[in-house]
Amino acid sequence: MKVLVPVKRVVDYNVKVRVKADQSDVDLANVKMSMNPFCEIAVEEAVRLKEKGTATEIIAVTIGSKTAQEQLRTAMALGADRSILIETDEAVDSLTAAKLFAKVVEEEQPQIVMMGKQSIDTDNNQTPQMLAGLTGMSQGMFASKIEVEGDKAKVTREIDGGLQTIEVKLPAVLSADLRLNEPRYAKLPNIMKAKKKPLDTKTPADYGVEVASKLKTLKVEPPAERSAGIKVGSVDELVDKLKNEAKVV
Repeated sequence: MKVLVPVKRVVDYNVKVRVKADQSDVDLANVKMSMNPFCEIAVEEAVRLKEKGTATEIIAVTIGSKTAQEQLRTAMALGADRSILIETDEAVDSLTAAKLFAKVVEEEQPQIVMMGKQSIDTDNNQTPQMLAGLTGMSQGMFASKIEVEGDKAKVTREIDGGLQTIEVKLPAVLSADLRLNEPRYAKLPNIMKAKKKPLDTKTPADYGVEVASKLKTLKVEPPAERSAGIKVGSVDELVDKLKNEAKVV
């Protein structure tokens, strides 16, 4: 069984994001970049499937500039066998990403596409669903548990009312929720081995996909500063402020 794992290069979640002075975008100068945390969970789940003997090959794929090779090497250090970089310096929206991944699916014919449910930069939560629609594959989104048996996968997913378990037929697109697993750390020997694993570089043109985005960023601004708290002298004063100033009671 072949598992394809799309990953994304994002600002490290520990970094406090800064906005450019002209408010055109987020300032990425000298900022630590990492693999999207939900993508790390997806890679970990694929590696666990391989350790169980369910998966035989794991392929990591990403879309981005040449620097995104770093995240692919990380994926291979965690257990991916090879990787594909679709190199472009253009901003890629969710639909374009799904179209490119659909071409990779057509070429690689994986039985499972294991994705993070969303990226922490755009927070769209769109690409897995779009990919399933474009490829006609089954989908199991927001998975907190995955069990693969034969040509079917049982997916436990989080919904508003609690948990829902569904069964999907392979091939399928699955997306990882936060509680699916806890990703491992890459060991130094595996980091060294990852440098020798195959990394193919393609372009969107190789897949016949145009990357010009139909979305335009008008303005980026940081959230408003929170006002300082105040002390009140009595319960009556607290209730009065909650009622008349905060308007929450």
